[in-house]
Amino acid sequence: MNPTAPNHSASGQVTFLGAGPGDPGLLTLRAVEALASADVLIADPQVLDVVRVHARAQVDTPLQASADEASIPADVPALRDTANLVMAAARAGKRVVRAVTGDPGLDGYVAEEMLACAAEGIVFEVVPGIAAAVGVPAYAGVPLRDAEGTDVRFIDARTADARCWSEVGASDATAVVSTSLDSVAAAAGELVSAGRKPDTPLTVTVAGTTTRQRTWTATLGSVAQVLKAAKVLPSPDGGQPVIAVVGERSAAAQRDRLSWFESKPLFGWRVLVPRTKEQAASLSDQLVSYGAVPHEVPTIAVEPPRTPQQMERAVKGLVTGRYEWIAFTSVNAVKAVREKFEEYGLDARAFAGIKVAAVGEQTAKALVAFGVKPDLVPSGEQSAAGLLEDWPPYDPVFDPIDRVFLPRADIATETLVAGLIELGWEVDDVTAYRTVRASPPPAETREAIKGGGFDAVLFTSSSTVRNLVGIAGKPHNVTVIACIGPATAKTAEEHGLRVDVMSPEPSVHKLAEALADFGAARRDAAIESGDPVTRPSERRPGARRRARS
Repeated sequence: MNPTAPNHSASGQVTFLGAGPGDPGLLTLRAVEALASADVLIADPQVLDVVRVHARAQVDTPLQASADEASIPADVPALRDTANLVMAAARAGKRVVRAVTGDPGLDGYVAEEMLACAAEGIVFEVVPGIAAAVGVPAYAGVPLRDAEGTDVRFIDARTADARCWSEVGASDATAVVSTSLDSVAAAAGELVSAGRKPDTPLTVTVAGTTTRQRTWTATLGSVAQVLKAAKVLPSPDGGQPVIAVVGERSAAAQRDRLSWFESKPLFGWRVLVPRTKEQAASLSDQLVSYGAVPHEVPTIAVEPPRTPQQMERAVKGLVTGRYEWIAFTSVNAVKAVREKFEEYGLDARAFAGIKVAAVGEQTAKALVAFGVKPDLVPSGEQSAAGLLEDWPPYDPVFDPIDRVFLPRADIATETLVAGLIELGWEVDDVTAYRTVRASPPPAETREAIKGGGFDAVLFTSSSTVRNLVGIAGKPHNVTVIACIGPATAKTAEEHGLRVDVMSPEPSVHKLAEALADFGAARRDAAIESGDPVTRPSERRPGARRRARS
Protein backbone atom coordinates (compact mmCIF):
# COMPACT_ATOMS: atom_id res chain seq x y z
CA MET A 1 0.00 0.00 0.00
CA ASN A 2 1.22 3.50 -0.81
CA PRO A 3 1.91 5.16 2.59
CA THR A 4 0.85 8.56 1.28
CA ALA A 5 -2.52 7.36 -0.01
CA PRO A 6 -5.65 8.43 1.90
CA ASN A 7 -6.40 6.22 4.87
CA HIS A 8 -10.01 5.15 5.08
CA SER A 9 -9.57 2.98 8.18
CA ALA A 10 -10.08 4.02 11.76
CA SER A 11 -6.32 4.35 12.23
CA GLY A 12 -4.68 7.64 12.99
CA GLN A 13 -1.62 9.09 11.34
CA VAL A 14 2.05 9.42 12.26
CA THR A 15 4.50 12.24 11.64
CA PHE A 16 8.16 11.26 11.84
CA LEU A 17 9.76 14.55 12.74
CA GLY A 18 13.38 15.69 12.82
CA ALA A 19 13.93 18.02 15.80
CA GLY A 20 17.45 19.07 14.85
CA PRO A 21 20.67 18.76 16.86
CA GLY A 22 19.60 20.80 19.90
CA ASP A 23 18.87 24.46 19.19
CA PRO A 24 15.06 24.89 19.46
CA GLY A 25 15.24 27.58 16.77
CA LEU A 26 16.19 24.98 14.17
CA LEU A 27 12.74 23.35 14.15
CA THR A 28 11.04 23.84 10.79
CA LEU A 29 7.69 25.58 10.39
CA ARG A 30 6.14 22.28 9.33
CA ALA A 31 7.49 20.65 12.49
CA VAL A 32 5.85 23.32 14.66
CA GLU A 33 2.54 22.86 12.82
CA ALA A 34 2.63 19.09 13.30
CA LEU A 35 3.44 19.42 17.00
CA ALA A 36 0.57 21.87 17.54
CA SER A 37 -1.98 19.34 16.28
CA ALA A 38 -0.53 16.19 17.88
CA ASP A 39 -2.61 14.02 20.20
CA VAL A 40 0.41 11.93 21.22
CA LEU A 41 4.06 13.03 21.35
CA ILE A 42 6.75 10.33 21.44
CA ALA A 43 10.19 11.93 21.47
CA ASP A 44 13.81 10.97 21.94
CA PRO A 45 14.80 12.11 25.45
CA GLN A 46 17.44 14.45 24.01
CA VAL A 47 14.84 16.56 22.20
CA LEU A 48 11.75 16.16 24.36
CA ASP A 49 12.17 19.60 25.95
CA VAL A 50 12.76 21.15 22.49
CA VAL A 51 9.53 19.87 20.96
CA ARG A 52 7.19 19.74 23.94
CA VAL A 53 6.84 23.55 24.14
CA HIS A 54 5.14 23.56 20.72
CA ALA A 55 2.63 20.86 21.60
CA ARG A 56 -0.81 21.39 23.12
CA ALA A 57 -1.05 21.39 26.90
CA GLN A 58 -3.20 18.25 26.81
CA VAL A 59 -0.89 16.26 24.49
CA ASP A 60 -0.15 12.75 25.74
CA THR A 61 3.59 12.15 26.31
CA PRO A 62 3.89 8.49 27.34
CA LEU A 63 7.67 8.82 27.67
CA GLN A 64 8.60 11.62 30.07
CA ALA A 65 12.39 11.28 30.39
CA SER A 66 14.13 14.54 29.47
CA ALA A 67 17.63 14.98 28.10
CA ASP A 68 19.10 15.58 31.55
CA GLU A 69 17.52 12.40 32.88
CA ALA A 70 18.39 10.21 29.91
CA SER A 71 21.23 7.78 30.38
CA ILE A 72 20.70 5.82 27.20
CA PRO A 73 23.93 5.38 25.18
CA ALA A 74 24.09 7.45 22.02
CA ASP A 75 24.95 4.46 19.82
CA VAL A 76 21.64 2.62 20.29
CA PRO A 77 18.05 3.60 19.54
CA ALA A 78 17.03 6.03 22.28
CA LEU A 79 13.77 4.23 23.05
CA ARG A 80 13.52 0.55 22.27
CA ASP A 81 9.76 0.27 22.70
CA THR A 82 8.75 3.33 20.67
CA ALA A 83 7.54 1.26 17.72
CA ASN A 84 4.90 -0.40 19.91
CA LEU A 85 3.85 2.96 21.37
CA VAL A 86 3.62 4.59 17.95
CA MET A 87 1.57 1.75 16.48
CA ALA A 88 -0.76 1.48 19.47
CA ALA A 89 -1.55 5.21 19.39
CA ALA A 90 -2.05 5.20 15.61
CA ARG A 91 -4.38 2.20 15.79
CA ALA A 92 -6.44 4.14 18.33
CA GLY A 93 -6.99 6.87 15.75
CA LYS A 94 -4.58 9.36 17.28
CA ARG A 95 -2.39 11.91 15.52
CA VAL A 96 1.08 10.83 16.58
CA VAL A 97 4.29 12.84 16.35
CA ARG A 98 7.45 10.75 16.63
CA ALA A 99 10.28 13.25 17.19
CA VAL A 100 13.91 12.25 16.79
CA THR A 101 17.22 14.02 17.23
CA GLY A 102 18.58 15.56 14.03
CA ASP A 103 16.98 14.20 10.88
CA PRO A 104 14.79 11.04 10.72
CA GLY A 105 16.61 9.68 7.67
CA LEU A 106 20.18 10.33 8.80
CA ASP A 107 20.22 10.47 12.60
CA GLY A 108 17.08 8.61 13.62
CA TYR A 109 16.37 4.90 14.00
CA VAL A 110 12.83 5.07 12.66
CA ALA A 111 12.95 3.16 9.36
CA GLU A 112 11.44 0.08 11.02
CA GLU A 113 8.66 2.18 12.52
CA MET A 114 7.89 3.62 9.08
CA LEU A 115 7.79 0.13 7.56
CA ALA A 116 5.44 -0.99 10.33
CA CYS A 117 3.08 1.90 9.50
CA ALA A 118 3.23 1.05 5.80
CA ALA A 119 2.48 -2.63 6.51
CA GLU A 120 -0.70 -1.73 8.39
CA GLY A 121 -1.81 0.98 5.99
CA ILE A 122 -1.31 3.78 8.50
CA VAL A 123 -0.81 7.15 6.87
CA PHE A 124 2.51 8.74 7.78
CA GLU A 125 4.66 11.66 6.72
CA VAL A 126 8.30 12.60 7.26
CA VAL A 127 9.32 16.10 8.31
CA PRO A 128 13.07 16.45 7.68
CA GLY A 129 15.23 18.11 10.32
CA ILE A 130 18.69 19.63 10.47
CA ALA A 131 21.07 16.68 10.73
CA ALA A 132 23.70 16.91 13.48
CA ALA A 133 26.46 16.25 10.96
CA VAL A 134 25.40 19.36 9.04
CA GLY A 135 24.08 21.69 11.76
CA VAL A 136 26.89 21.25 14.29
CA PRO A 137 29.76 22.20 11.92
CA ALA A 138 27.76 25.24 10.80
CA TYR A 139 27.43 26.40 14.42
CA ALA A 140 31.11 25.65 15.01
CA GLY A 141 32.14 27.91 12.12
CA VAL A 142 33.43 25.04 9.98
CA PRO A 143 32.21 25.12 6.35
CA LEU A 144 32.12 21.65 4.82
CA ARG A 145 32.64 22.76 1.23
CA ASP A 146 34.34 25.63 -0.58
CA ALA A 147 34.22 27.09 -4.09
CA GLU A 148 36.40 24.25 -5.37
CA GLY A 149 33.73 21.72 -4.44
CA THR A 150 35.57 19.53 -1.98
CA ASP A 151 33.92 16.13 -1.49
CA VAL A 152 32.25 15.55 1.87
CA ARG A 153 32.03 12.13 3.50
CA PHE A 154 29.87 11.38 6.54
CA ILE A 155 31.07 8.63 8.86
CA ASP A 156 29.41 7.10 11.89
CA ALA A 157 32.45 5.86 13.80
CA ARG A 158 30.30 3.45 15.79
CA THR A 159 29.31 1.43 12.73
CA ALA A 160 32.12 2.20 10.23
CA ASP A 161 34.04 -0.82 8.97
CA ALA A 162 37.64 -1.11 7.77
CA ARG A 163 36.64 -0.46 4.15
CA CYS A 164 34.95 2.83 5.11
CA TRP A 165 38.02 4.08 7.01
CA SER A 166 40.27 2.98 4.16
CA GLU A 167 38.27 4.82 1.50
CA VAL A 168 38.10 8.08 3.49
CA GLY A 169 41.71 7.83 4.62
CA ALA A 170 42.93 7.44 1.05
CA SER A 171 41.00 10.51 -0.17
CA ASP A 172 41.32 14.24 0.43
CA ALA A 173 37.60 14.65 1.13
CA THR A 174 36.33 16.55 4.16
CA ALA A 175 35.28 13.90 6.65
CA VAL A 176 32.46 14.54 9.12
CA VAL A 177 32.77 11.94 11.86
CA SER A 178 29.98 11.23 14.34
CA THR A 179 31.54 9.67 17.41
CA SER A 180 31.84 10.11 21.18
CA LEU A 181 34.23 12.36 23.07
CA ASP A 182 36.37 9.55 24.41
CA SER A 183 36.51 7.86 20.97
CA VAL A 184 37.72 10.85 18.94
CA ALA A 185 41.38 9.88 19.25
CA ALA A 186 40.61 6.34 18.12
CA ALA A 187 38.73 7.64 15.06
CA ALA A 188 41.66 9.94 14.26
CA GLY A 189 44.01 6.97 14.53
CA GLU A 190 41.88 5.00 12.06
CA LEU A 191 42.19 7.82 9.50
CA VAL A 192 45.95 8.12 10.00
CA SER A 193 46.36 4.36 9.64
CA ALA A 194 44.35 4.55 6.41
CA GLY A 195 46.63 7.18 4.91
CA ARG A 196 45.65 10.62 6.20
CA LYS A 197 48.60 12.75 7.32
CA PRO A 198 48.88 13.24 11.12
CA ASP A 199 49.04 17.03 10.62
CA THR A 200 45.61 17.11 8.94
CA PRO A 201 43.55 19.65 10.92
CA LEU A 202 40.31 18.75 12.63
CA THR A 203 37.76 20.30 14.94
CA VAL A 204 35.85 18.52 17.68
CA THR A 205 32.50 19.93 18.81
CA VAL A 206 30.49 18.76 21.79
CA ALA A 207 26.86 19.78 22.61
CA GLY A 208 26.63 21.41 19.19
CA THR A 209 24.03 24.14 18.52
CA THR A 210 23.32 24.57 22.25
CA THR A 211 24.74 27.12 24.67
CA ARG A 212 26.88 24.32 26.14
CA GLN A 213 28.70 23.96 22.80
CA ARG A 214 32.48 23.80 22.92
CA THR A 215 34.86 23.32 20.02
CA TRP A 216 38.54 22.37 20.06
CA THR A 217 40.94 22.69 17.12
CA ALA A 218 43.71 20.13 16.74
CA THR A 219 45.23 17.74 14.19
CA LEU A 220 44.70 14.04 13.70
CA GLY A 221 47.98 13.40 15.48
CA SER A 222 47.50 15.83 18.37
CA VAL A 223 43.79 15.58 19.22
CA ALA A 224 44.34 13.27 22.22
CA GLN A 225 46.89 15.67 23.74
CA VAL A 226 44.73 18.72 23.04
CA LEU A 227 41.70 17.25 24.81
CA LYS A 228 43.84 16.11 27.71
CA ALA A 229 45.50 19.55 28.04
CA ALA A 230 42.05 21.18 28.01
CA LYS A 231 41.11 18.88 30.92
CA VAL A 232 38.25 17.53 28.82
CA LEU A 233 39.49 13.96 29.06
CA PRO A 234 39.46 11.76 30.98
CA SER A 235 35.90 12.59 32.00
CA PRO A 236 32.79 10.78 33.27
CA ASP A 237 31.01 12.51 30.36
CA GLY A 238 33.34 10.95 27.77
CA GLY A 239 30.47 9.02 26.23
CA GLN A 240 28.62 12.11 25.04
CA PRO A 241 28.32 12.48 21.24
CA VAL A 242 30.58 14.81 19.27
CA ILE A 243 31.01 15.85 15.66
CA ALA A 244 34.58 15.92 14.37
CA VAL A 245 35.37 17.58 11.04
CA VAL A 246 38.61 16.51 9.35
CA GLY A 247 40.10 18.58 6.52
CA GLU A 248 41.43 22.00 5.61
CA ARG A 249 38.08 23.70 6.28
CA SER A 250 38.52 23.06 9.99
CA ALA A 251 41.90 24.82 10.19
CA ALA A 252 42.30 27.24 13.11
CA ALA A 253 42.86 30.22 10.80
CA GLN A 254 39.43 29.64 9.26
CA ARG A 255 37.55 29.02 12.51
CA ASP A 256 38.94 32.12 14.20
CA ARG A 257 37.08 34.19 11.62
CA LEU A 258 33.99 32.02 11.16
CA SER A 259 33.10 30.99 14.71
CA TRP A 260 29.94 33.11 14.92
CA PHE A 261 28.10 31.15 17.61
CA GLU A 262 30.61 30.55 20.40
CA SER A 263 31.92 34.10 19.98
CA LYS A 264 28.62 35.72 21.01
CA PRO A 265 29.26 38.23 23.82
CA LEU A 266 27.34 36.33 26.53
CA PHE A 267 27.77 32.82 25.14
CA GLY A 268 26.70 30.26 27.72
CA TRP A 269 26.16 32.85 30.48
CA ARG A 270 23.37 32.02 32.92
CA VAL A 271 21.67 35.37 33.47
CA LEU A 272 19.17 35.89 36.26
CA VAL A 273 16.23 38.07 35.26
CA PRO A 274 14.28 39.02 38.41
CA ARG A 275 10.99 39.79 36.67
CA THR A 276 7.83 37.86 35.95
CA LYS A 277 7.84 35.67 32.83
CA GLU A 278 5.30 38.02 31.25
CA GLN A 279 7.47 41.08 31.82
CA ALA A 280 10.75 39.34 31.00
CA ALA A 281 9.75 37.79 27.65
CA SER A 282 11.25 40.35 25.28
CA LEU A 283 14.25 40.90 27.56
CA SER A 284 14.94 37.16 27.65
CA ASP A 285 14.69 36.98 23.86
CA GLN A 286 17.30 39.72 23.62
CA LEU A 287 19.62 37.91 26.03
CA VAL A 288 19.25 34.70 24.00
CA SER A 289 20.35 36.62 20.90
CA TYR A 290 23.60 37.39 22.75
CA GLY A 291 24.11 33.69 23.53
CA ALA A 292 22.92 33.82 27.14
CA VAL A 293 20.64 31.42 29.01
CA PRO A 294 18.08 33.61 30.84
CA HIS A 295 16.52 32.36 34.06
CA GLU A 296 13.40 34.28 35.08
CA VAL A 297 12.68 34.67 38.79
CA PRO A 298 9.67 36.79 39.81
CA THR A 299 10.52 39.06 42.75
CA ILE A 300 7.12 40.73 43.00
CA ALA A 301 3.58 39.48 42.71
CA VAL A 302 0.72 41.66 41.52
CA GLU A 303 -2.55 41.61 43.46
CA PRO A 304 -5.80 43.62 43.24
CA PRO A 305 -6.19 46.68 45.47
CA ARG A 306 -7.52 46.03 48.97
CA THR A 307 -10.49 48.34 48.34
CA PRO A 308 -11.70 48.10 44.71
CA GLN A 309 -14.32 50.89 44.95
CA GLN A 310 -11.95 53.67 43.88
CA MET A 311 -10.92 51.76 40.77
CA GLU A 312 -14.52 50.93 39.94
CA ARG A 313 -15.55 54.61 40.17
CA ALA A 314 -12.65 55.67 37.95
CA VAL A 315 -13.45 53.11 35.24
CA LYS A 316 -17.10 54.21 35.25
CA GLY A 317 -15.84 57.79 34.97
CA LEU A 318 -14.04 56.87 31.76
CA VAL A 319 -17.34 55.87 30.21
CA THR A 320 -19.28 58.91 31.48
CA GLY A 321 -16.73 61.47 30.21
CA ARG A 322 -15.09 62.44 33.51
CA TYR A 323 -11.54 62.43 32.10
CA GLU A 324 -9.63 64.17 29.34
CA TRP A 325 -6.58 61.90 29.73
CA ILE A 326 -5.64 58.48 31.09
CA ALA A 327 -1.94 57.77 31.71
CA PHE A 328 -0.47 54.27 31.90
CA THR A 329 2.97 53.95 33.46
CA SER A 330 3.28 50.13 33.34
CA VAL A 331 2.03 46.98 31.67
CA ASN A 332 0.40 46.01 34.97
CA ALA A 333 -1.68 49.21 34.92
CA VAL A 334 -2.94 48.34 31.43
CA LYS A 335 -3.76 44.84 32.61
CA ALA A 336 -5.64 46.10 35.67
CA VAL A 337 -7.83 48.47 33.62
CA ARG A 338 -8.42 45.87 30.94
CA GLU A 339 -9.59 43.35 33.52
CA LYS A 340 -12.06 45.89 34.94
CA PHE A 341 -13.33 46.60 31.43
CA GLU A 342 -13.91 42.91 30.80
CA GLU A 343 -15.66 42.61 34.16
CA TYR A 344 -18.13 45.29 33.05
CA GLY A 345 -18.48 43.96 29.50
CA LEU A 346 -16.57 46.90 28.01
CA ASP A 347 -13.88 46.95 25.33
CA ALA A 348 -11.46 49.42 23.76
CA ARG A 349 -14.31 51.47 22.29
CA ALA A 350 -14.85 52.94 25.75
CA PHE A 351 -11.65 54.97 25.21
CA ALA A 352 -13.31 56.97 22.42
CA GLY A 353 -12.75 60.68 22.97
CA ILE A 354 -10.13 60.11 25.72
CA LYS A 355 -6.45 60.86 25.16
CA VAL A 356 -4.14 58.04 26.19
CA ALA A 357 -0.54 58.33 27.38
CA ALA A 358 1.93 55.48 27.95
CA VAL A 359 5.39 55.22 29.46
CA GLY A 360 7.65 52.65 27.82
CA GLU A 361 7.60 50.49 24.73
CA GLN A 362 6.12 47.47 26.49
CA THR A 363 3.27 49.52 27.99
CA ALA A 364 2.49 50.94 24.55
CA LYS A 365 2.50 47.41 23.07
CA ALA A 366 0.11 46.20 25.78
CA LEU A 367 -2.29 49.03 24.88
CA VAL A 368 -2.09 48.25 21.16
CA ALA A 369 -2.85 44.61 21.97
CA PHE A 370 -5.94 45.89 23.82
CA GLY A 371 -6.96 47.84 20.73
CA VAL A 372 -5.85 51.28 21.93
CA LYS A 373 -3.21 53.37 20.15
CA PRO A 374 -1.47 55.77 22.61
CA ASP A 375 -1.68 59.46 21.78
CA LEU A 376 1.43 60.28 23.79
CA VAL A 377 4.60 58.31 24.48
CA PRO A 378 7.66 60.16 25.84
CA SER A 379 10.00 61.21 23.04
CA GLY A 380 12.99 60.96 25.36
CA GLU A 381 13.46 59.17 28.67
CA GLN A 382 10.82 56.48 29.24
CA SER A 383 9.87 57.53 32.76
CA ALA A 384 7.46 59.78 34.64
CA ALA A 385 9.91 62.66 34.19
CA GLY A 386 10.13 61.95 30.46
CA LEU A 387 6.34 61.89 30.17
CA LEU A 388 6.08 65.26 31.93
CA GLU A 389 8.56 66.76 29.46
CA ASP A 390 6.07 66.12 26.64
CA TRP A 391 2.77 66.52 28.51
CA PRO A 392 0.84 69.65 27.42
CA PRO A 393 -0.25 72.16 30.09
CA TYR A 394 -3.97 72.44 30.77
CA ASP A 395 -5.62 74.98 28.46
CA PRO A 396 -9.24 75.84 29.36
CA VAL A 397 -9.90 76.92 25.77
CA PHE A 398 -8.81 73.67 24.09
CA ASP A 399 -9.33 71.19 26.94
CA PRO A 400 -13.04 70.79 27.81
CA ILE A 401 -12.15 68.61 30.83
CA ASP A 402 -9.28 69.21 33.25
CA ARG A 403 -8.99 65.77 34.84
CA VAL A 404 -6.48 62.91 34.38
CA PHE A 405 -7.03 59.30 35.41
CA LEU A 406 -3.76 57.75 36.66
CA PRO A 407 -4.06 54.00 37.44
CA ARG A 408 -0.90 52.95 39.27
CA ALA A 409 0.75 50.64 41.76
CA ASP A 410 0.32 51.22 45.46
CA ILE A 411 4.06 51.98 45.84
CA ALA A 412 4.36 54.44 42.92
CA THR A 413 6.22 57.70 43.49
CA GLU A 414 4.48 61.09 43.44
CA THR A 415 6.64 62.60 40.66
CA LEU A 416 4.01 62.29 37.93
CA VAL A 417 1.11 63.48 40.10
CA ALA A 418 3.00 66.55 41.27
CA GLY A 419 4.13 67.37 37.73
CA LEU A 420 0.62 67.11 36.27
CA ILE A 421 -0.82 69.34 39.00
CA GLU A 422 1.90 71.89 38.26
CA LEU A 423 0.81 71.83 34.60
CA GLY A 424 -2.71 72.73 35.72
CA TRP A 425 -4.40 69.33 35.67
CA GLU A 426 -6.59 67.69 38.29
CA VAL A 427 -5.43 64.11 38.94
CA ASP A 428 -7.34 61.05 40.13
CA ASP A 429 -4.40 59.02 41.46
CA VAL A 430 -5.93 55.54 41.75
CA THR A 431 -4.40 52.36 43.14
CA ALA A 432 -5.07 49.89 40.31
CA TYR A 433 -2.96 47.08 41.74
CA ARG A 434 -0.71 46.21 44.65
CA THR A 435 2.82 44.86 44.43
CA VAL A 436 3.85 42.35 47.07
CA ARG A 437 7.02 40.34 47.50
CA ALA A 438 6.88 37.09 45.55
CA SER A 439 7.35 33.66 47.07
CA PRO A 440 10.93 32.39 47.29
CA PRO A 441 12.20 30.55 44.19
CA PRO A 442 13.02 26.81 44.37
CA ALA A 443 15.90 25.76 46.63
CA GLU A 444 18.07 24.93 43.61
CA THR A 445 17.73 28.49 42.31
CA ARG A 446 18.43 30.03 45.72
CA GLU A 447 21.55 27.89 46.03
CA ALA A 448 22.72 28.96 42.57
CA ILE A 449 22.20 32.64 43.43
CA LYS A 450 24.17 32.46 46.66
CA GLY A 451 26.74 29.94 45.42
CA GLY A 452 27.79 31.70 42.21
CA GLY A 453 25.88 29.51 39.78
CA PHE A 454 24.70 32.56 37.82
CA ASP A 455 27.06 34.59 35.66
CA ALA A 456 25.07 37.82 35.85
CA VAL A 457 21.92 39.33 37.32
CA LEU A 458 19.92 42.20 35.83
CA PHE A 459 18.34 44.57 38.34
CA THR A 460 15.63 46.71 36.74
CA SER A 461 14.59 48.66 39.85
CA SER A 462 15.50 49.18 43.47
CA SER A 463 12.59 46.95 44.48
CA THR A 464 13.99 44.04 42.44
CA VAL A 465 17.24 44.36 44.42
CA ARG A 466 15.50 44.41 47.80
CA ASN A 467 13.04 41.67 46.92
CA LEU A 468 15.57 39.29 45.35
CA VAL A 469 17.90 39.57 48.35
CA GLY A 470 14.89 39.14 50.63
CA ILE A 471 13.49 36.00 49.00
CA ALA A 472 16.66 34.32 47.72
CA GLY A 473 19.73 35.84 49.35
CA LYS A 474 22.61 37.98 48.09
CA PRO A 475 24.23 37.02 44.77
CA HIS A 476 27.75 35.59 45.00
CA ASN A 477 30.64 38.01 44.50
CA VAL A 478 31.66 36.39 41.17
CA THR A 479 28.25 37.25 39.69
CA VAL A 480 28.23 40.29 37.43
CA ILE A 481 25.74 42.86 38.75
CA ALA A 482 24.01 45.01 36.12
CA CYS A 483 21.70 47.88 37.14
CA ILE A 484 19.26 49.96 35.12
CA GLY A 485 20.24 53.30 36.66
CA PRO A 486 21.94 55.20 39.51
CA ALA A 487 19.10 54.73 42.02
CA THR A 488 19.06 50.97 41.46
CA ALA A 489 22.86 50.84 41.64
CA LYS A 490 22.82 52.72 44.94
CA THR A 491 20.35 50.22 46.40
CA ALA A 492 22.52 47.33 45.18
CA GLU A 493 25.60 48.86 46.84
CA GLU A 494 23.65 49.39 50.06
CA HIS A 495 23.04 45.64 50.04
CA GLY A 496 26.76 44.96 49.72
CA LEU A 497 26.81 44.25 45.98
CA ARG A 498 29.52 45.42 43.59
CA VAL A 499 27.92 47.05 40.54
CA ASP A 500 29.78 46.08 37.34
CA VAL A 501 27.43 47.36 34.64
CA MET A 502 25.06 50.31 34.47
CA SER A 503 22.67 51.03 31.64
CA PRO A 504 23.29 54.35 29.82
CA GLU A 505 19.50 54.84 29.71
CA PRO A 506 16.66 53.64 31.98
CA SER A 507 15.63 50.90 29.55
CA VAL A 508 15.73 47.14 30.11
CA HIS A 509 16.90 46.63 26.54
CA LYS A 510 19.73 49.15 26.93
CA LEU A 511 20.63 47.34 30.15
CA ALA A 512 20.90 44.00 28.32
CA GLU A 513 22.93 45.72 25.60
CA ALA A 514 25.31 47.15 28.22
CA LEU A 515 25.78 43.67 29.72
CA ALA A 516 26.56 42.30 26.25
CA ASP A 517 29.17 45.05 25.74
CA PHE A 518 30.69 44.10 29.11
CA GLY A 519 30.81 40.42 28.09
CA ALA A 520 32.38 41.25 24.72
CA ALA A 521 35.08 43.39 26.36
CA ARG A 522 35.79 40.63 28.87
CA ARG A 523 36.08 38.07 26.08
CA ASP A 524 38.39 40.29 23.99
CA ALA A 525 40.65 40.90 27.00
CA ALA A 526 40.99 37.15 27.64
CA ILE A 527 41.85 36.44 24.00
CA GLU A 528 44.35 39.30 23.86
CA SER A 529 46.16 38.04 26.95
CA GLY A 530 46.17 34.46 25.69
CA ASP A 531 43.86 33.22 28.44
CA PRO A 532 40.94 30.84 27.88
CA VAL A 533 37.55 32.50 27.55
CA THR A 534 35.56 31.60 30.67
CA ARG A 535 32.26 32.63 32.21
CA PRO A 536 32.20 34.57 35.51
CA SER A 537 30.69 31.56 37.32
CA GLU A 538 33.74 29.48 36.39
CA ARG A 539 35.88 31.65 38.64
CA ARG A 540 34.29 30.41 41.85
CA PRO A 541 36.15 27.76 43.88
CA GLY A 542 35.69 24.29 42.42
CA ALA A 543 33.71 25.56 39.43
CA ARG A 544 36.14 24.23 36.85
CA ARG A 545 36.20 20.84 38.51
CA ARG A 546 32.40 20.61 38.56
CA ALA A 547 31.74 22.27 35.21
CA ARG A 548 30.53 19.93 32.50
CA SER A 549 32.44 19.90 29.26
